[in-house]
This record gives sequence, C-alpha cells and structure tokens, in this order.
Amino acid sequence: MDLVGAVADGTELSRAKAGEVVDAVFGAIGDALKKKEEVRLVGFGTFVAAVRKASTGRNPRTGEEMAIPESTTVRFKAGKGLKDSVG
Repeated sequence: MDLVGAVADGTELSRAKAGEVVDAVFGAIGDALKKKEEVRLVGFGTFVAAVRKASTGRNPRTGEEMAIPESTTVRFKAGKGLKDSVG
C-alpha cells in the first residue's frame, strides 16, 4: 500500500485509481515475463525471465542427494539512473 500511496501523492489520482494503475503496471510486467519477454524500464532497470537448469542438491536434514528440477526465475538488473540515485 505504500507504493499506491506514493503514486497517489505524486499525481492527482485518488488512492483507488492509483491502486488500479500500479496493479496494471505489475500485471503487464508479469504477463510479459510469462511470455519470456524482456521488460526494460529506461532509467530504472530490466526484468528478464531466466531458466535455472536442473541440478543435484542435498537435503540439509538427511544429507541425502536429491534432484532439483529446472525452473524459471526472474532476474533484475538495475539501470544507470537507479544506481546513480541510490548511491
């Protein structure tokens, strides 16, 4: 809710409308990533869906080897504008 409040405060939108906008933006990002598309927000950063290969790991409780299946994850690389603003 803090992001919605910040958007509402920074624009002339009501909190309800700002919530709709934030949900729409995150929905669009999620939909693009599901399609394995890169999402680039100029000055902020890039989101990309990446496949993590199958591997073998160990159960920490028993020490037994176990197969870890291939999975898809999201990676984020901060853009220059974000890096510069943070520090």
